[in-house]
Amino acid sequence: MAKTFNVTADCKPGEHYMVNLDWRLEEIKELVDSGKYFTINRARQYGKTTVLRALNRYLQGEYYAVLMDFQTFGDAKFKNENIFAITFGSSFLRMLKRNHVCMTEDFKKALTSLEKQVDTRGENFEQKELFEALGDICGASDRRIVLMIDEVDSATNNQVFLDFLSQLRAGYIDRDVQPAFQSVILAGVYDVKNLRRKIRTEDEHKINSPWNIAADFKVEMSFSEKDIKRMLEDYESDYRTGMETGRMAELLYDYTSGYPFLVSKLCKLIDEEISGTKEFPSKSAAWTNNGLNEAVRLILTEKNTLFESLSQKLAIYPELNEILKALLFNGKSIAYNPDEPAVDMAAVFGFIKNQEGSIAIANRIFETRLYNYYLSAAEIETMLSANY
Repeated sequence: MAKTFNVTADCKPGEHYMVNLDWRLEEIKELVDSGKYFTINRARQYGKTTVLRALNRYLQGEYYAVLMDFQTFGDAKFKNENIFAITFGSSFLRMLKRNHVCMTEDFKKALTSLEKQVDTRGENFEQKELFEALGDICGASDRRIVLMIDEVDSATNNQVFLDFLSQLRAGYIDRDVQPAFQSVILAGVYDVKNLRRKIRTEDEHKINSPWNIAADFKVEMSFSEKDIKRMLEDYESDYRTGMETGRMAELLYDYTSGYPFLVSKLCKLIDEEISGTKEFPSKSAAWTNNGLNEAVRLILTEKNTLFESLSQKLAIYPELNEILKALLFNGKSIAYNPDEPAVDMAAVFGFIKNQEGSIAIANRIFETRLYNYYLSAAEIETMLSANY
């Protein structure tokens, strides 16, 4: 099966053209080896799921890796501690057994104990009992266990989730006297060390996160020019277009600043929609400066999940809307201050970056898309005003 450029779900090495993740996985494994608990928090479609799944494979053989996805739980599973504990325990066991665990007698006994508690669905089975069972499993296992949870911020505005973080924190603190996970990795848009962006006004008492034991995650998730060049070389080895991979990587980075979705989307447009057209009849004709310019034109006029998320955030958060508009039209430098809520929010969503102490729009694609959006909104407002 021919490989493609992927912009949905996770990238699979045998199916998709993708950047080499090895050095990133090595850096993350160093955190795991050190017993760190941390959050991989990046903007939407930034490759978090791809990295987690790759890490899940990378850790096999040395650890038992348990990769879970809170998005599969649904709101009802967070209704109360009992329902959550049963759901989590069942899912944990299923994912753990995918490791083909070594069934020593003690390990089998610990797993069976949790299975029985989950199956009986007793009302007394809550998070305390769940974590006692998980501790017994960690203690009986012949390998250290790494817990990874994707889409974790789908549950953050929830007391059951906050209690879950508290239990993880307690396990981390007591790990010298009570068996616990070797490492816990949570992935989502929000850094759960600071839940302010997800806490409703009436719930501000929840702001102090019980996840304050988390280590900083500083592994670079955006694509470098070198990353992009290697991905294009993989493509070039299949199609022999004659493109200058280094120059094309430079141009792609210039437009996207390495935002993973945007890089892959532009490549996908060139490969699948531009190549074979009247103006660009072959792949060789498409993988050129002119072909990339056409891809940029297309992406700026299409609807996709990333741009839909951007426009939704502008509607939901007026202060975010104002700061982005000021950046584009006021022409004044704005200091990058992460303690300022609007700046923090824009950075969390990946719309801005810190450029030598000042705020800058994250990449040229976002800059042009936002500029077009504001100009169009102003034109429509003027037209409506004239009609009235």
